[in-house]
Amino acid sequence: MPALAVFTGVLSRLNMRPAASACALLFFLLVIFVVAYLIRLNQLLLGIPHEVAKLSPKRWTRDELVETYHRLKARPITPASYAARIPPKLERRYIVTGGSGLVGSAIVRQLLARGQPPSSIRIVDFRPPRQPFRTTTTQEEEQIDFTQTDISSLPATLHAFTKPWPSSVAHLPLTVFHTAAVIVPADRSPNSPGRAVCEAVNVRGTQNVVDAARKAGADVLVATTSGSIALRPVGVWVDPWKVMRSCLLPLWVLDERDFFAPLRPREEFYANYPASKAAAERLVCGVNGPEMRTGCVRPVNGVYGDPTDNTVGGSLARAVLPTWMSNIVQSFVHCDNVAVAHLDFEAVLAASPTAASLPQAGRPFVVTDPNPPIRYGDLHELVGTLVLTPFCVVPVPPVVILLLSYFVEGYVRLRTSAGALAPWSWLRRLVLGVLLPEIPGEAKHLTPAIFSICTHLVANNETASKPVSQGGIGYTGVLTTLEGMAQEVIEWNRDHEEVTKGKKVVQYQRSVSLADEIAKATNAATVMAVASS
Repeated sequence: MPALAVFTGVLSRLNMRPAASACALLFFLLVIFVVAYLIRLNQLLLGIPHEVAKLSPKRWTRDELVETYHRLKARPITPASYAARIPPKLERRYIVTGGSGLVGSAIVRQLLARGQPPSSIRIVDFRPPRQPFRTTTTQEEEQIDFTQTDISSLPATLHAFTKPWPSSVAHLPLTVFHTAAVIVPADRSPNSPGRAVCEAVNVRGTQNVVDAARKAGADVLVATTSGSIALRPVGVWVDPWKVMRSCLLPLWVLDERDFFAPLRPREEFYANYPASKAAAERLVCGVNGPEMRTGCVRPVNGVYGDPTDNTVGGSLARAVLPTWMSNIVQSFVHCDNVAVAHLDFEAVLAASPTAASLPQAGRPFVVTDPNPPIRYGDLHELVGTLVLTPFCVVPVPPVVILLLSYFVEGYVRLRTSAGALAPWSWLRRLVLGVLLPEIPGEAKHLTPAIFSICTHLVANNETASKPVSQGGIGYTGVLTTLEGMAQEVIEWNRDHEEVTKGKKVVQYQRSVSLADEIAKATNAATVMAVASS
């Protein structure tokens, strides 16, 4: 090796002692080995297993993207356009927790499209429904009751559920669609604030919703959980003697098989978020019975459909997008597809009290878009081709992100520990505000666990798609991934076409940043409760 020869020549000129020379030589060889290992690891992280490539053989072309864009701009896919696919109107009342969010708002739109009167719908959420930029809400949407609620509080949840209804609908049976949740994507520490807020909102909040639904007399409860429940931690550090394999990241099939086994310990989930959603899912399915029939819908990783989402909206919001994931193959699901699955499930459970004994009741169903999975590179190509605002993809070596993620996780844990150990409030402010300031934006969520959710994830919604007579819910999606993502770019472009004229542009709040806001509110409420006691 030329480098080794040069290094040994340098050592000889320095007249070092043999022992020192040997130590220096060993250190040099170790550095060479580490660098070579990291280079090879980076190559493995960029690989695509053969079985994964077969599942996603087709790339989106520029002509296909442009044709889809113009077709949908002229004739957008809306609940009105697929009204025949939505299950028929039922004479019922509806409470939609998280009705201001991605899936909840889609459910509300579909309920209105099939003829439910606004007086029969109530939105229960931490934040008001978003007012679209330069677009007024319909008269029907403005008539829907909104009750601002923190579901981690049982009294607040009970109040929201038991408020009087208009006399015209008060006598109708009640369906609850529980879509409210907090998303902390990759926090895995057992003592972190992220775990605390997941437990407070996703687990305790779900129990509060179940209790409040019973109190309000609901006889159907369909909850949104997550396809990531099925995912286990993915190891990315391969043994040095295995570096000659062709690829590293595995194919993970997201289905419901894990539900029919005992609930795994928290450590066997890739992060605290899916562990909390799994616990919530068991709570909802466990109370299924004739008085209240229940079930859960598991959207696969990457729910999208509105510029507030993290999947497409997160890319649109960045003029420069550093990425290490262009090779990653995943299934995605549009929020309208998730919503129609909820209505499919409700139609089964609302048929009669005997529906509690059907094979569909008391279990989850995975749903995804009605097409093969795509690569993240397809998403980046779509955005780069269709968006009006600046957009540029900058490839980043995944091994760089991997190493950085350990630093971020260590810093966040150090900051959490230091804040907990500071005995006085002024000292905590000094430590957390000056000595160890918070990492800005969403960068603090870049932890090693992110590599588990950023592996090749392919959904299997075969069971959900079966006819009701065969134990399914008759689910079929109403938009493909290409249509759904192109339509979201159309909405983004509409919202931003006045940028160059200096007019105000809409500011979207994504679910990850909303989670930070909810965490602060939840922690503040906990502090107040402790102080008052």
